[in-house]
Amino acid sequence: MTEQQYPTAGGCPLRAGAAGPDGPEAVPFYGAGLSDDPARLYREMRARHGTVAPILLDGDIPGWFVMGYRELHQVTSNPELFARDSRRWHAWDRIPEGWPLLPFVGHQPSVMFAEGPEHRRRAGAISDALTAIDQFELRQICERLADGLIDAFAGSGEADLMARYAARLPLLVIAELFGFPHTEVPELAADIAASLNADEGAIAAHQRVAERMQRLVKAKRDRPGPDVPSRLLAHPAGLAEEEVVIDLLVVMAAAQQPTANWIGNTLRLMLTDDRFALSLSGGRRSVGQALNEVLWQDTPTQNFIGRWAVRDTQLGGRRIRTGDLLILGLAAANTDPQVRPDFTDAGSDGNQAHMSFSHGDHACPYPAPEIAEVIAKAAVEVLLDRLPDVMLAVPGEDLAWHPSVWMRGLVSLPVEFTPTYTPIPAMGARGGLSG
Repeated sequence: MTEQQYPTAGGCPLRAGAAGPDGPEAVPFYGAGLSDDPARLYREMRARHGTVAPILLDGDIPGWFVMGYRELHQVTSNPELFARDSRRWHAWDRIPEGWPLLPFVGHQPSVMFAEGPEHRRRAGAISDALTAIDQFELRQICERLADGLIDAFAGSGEADLMARYAARLPLLVIAELFGFPHTEVPELAADIAASLNADEGAIAAHQRVAERMQRLVKAKRDRPGPDVPSRLLAHPAGLAEEEVVIDLLVVMAAAQQPTANWIGNTLRLMLTDDRFALSLSGGRRSVGQALNEVLWQDTPTQNFIGRWAVRDTQLGGRRIRTGDLLILGLAAANTDPQVRPDFTDAGSDGNQAHMSFSHGDHACPYPAPEIAEVIAKAAVEVLLDRLPDVMLAVPGEDLAWHPSVWMRGLVSLPVEFTPTYTPIPAMGARGGLSG
């Protein structure tokens, strides 16, 4: 027996230092620079720690980072062993007031933290409400709203595609599917953007978004329509208004930023990678291939927090204790060499076995991934159709990523193109945002 392995009662070797995630080998999982090249970070962590690594979150809060594909599949497939209710965490007494990650782990009575029959009741209602969306009609909505956004900057010959296009389109689509009045959409968009900032105005902005959702649900209770909130209120699951409000906030948050970054990351790939150069004019590589490759290599949701161990167990050669926190390394699992040793040209073969939408009971519920794909694909195709000579306004290596280990998205995507002059329709006609 080497000094790096110790036997267990079951005969399975455990790694040295596996007694807990806050030992001397724990990797700080925060700070500047971690988001610059996450693929390299995951390779280095895998080489040093294997498929499950001990990490320290901001404030030196311990957790396990699950980066092996098989291990991630095991965790997400066993909700009885790796549960979602964060109240199981044994480290709450170590969490400081105002901890930046508290909004992600603080228990809320939403579908996100529900378990067992309660989760199936809530998630099933959401799935049914989304399934009722006609995807052909959805595509038409996306094209109309995308055209409206492009009309606002097409005549200038330049634009930041993140700020003026990718970040706006998913919200506009969701607002229409939810039945928000067009007059409320600009302020709703501003508040959602503000709620994602790490400053003192974020909490107030989130509260305003919640208040708008409360008003919307109350209005739909009194006057139902062909929209997602009305279908949830009428669902046989018998959801209370409070449940509908908080679950709609979860759906909106899950749809907005990840889909926006999926659009932005795909546009960046197609504008910087010579393999996709011909696609800008309808060449050999499709937008669908680029979208799938991004999910493998630059997936918007890099890591997800998290799961909590229900009892003592083992995972990836580590001893996991009851109440330990596990971080789902979705992007790292996608690059696991044990399941995908040849990672060149990832995604172009149509392989969709990535973990980008997670897996298991708490994965992105059907048909949400398909809806996100309709939005993202329409966004890219409409843009390339309207601005066929679009090109980056800066060198590709100068594009900056948001400093986050959780999300993978560009700060900006400045482009240039031949100006095209199109009358800008009124807000009510298109549903888009001007300016």
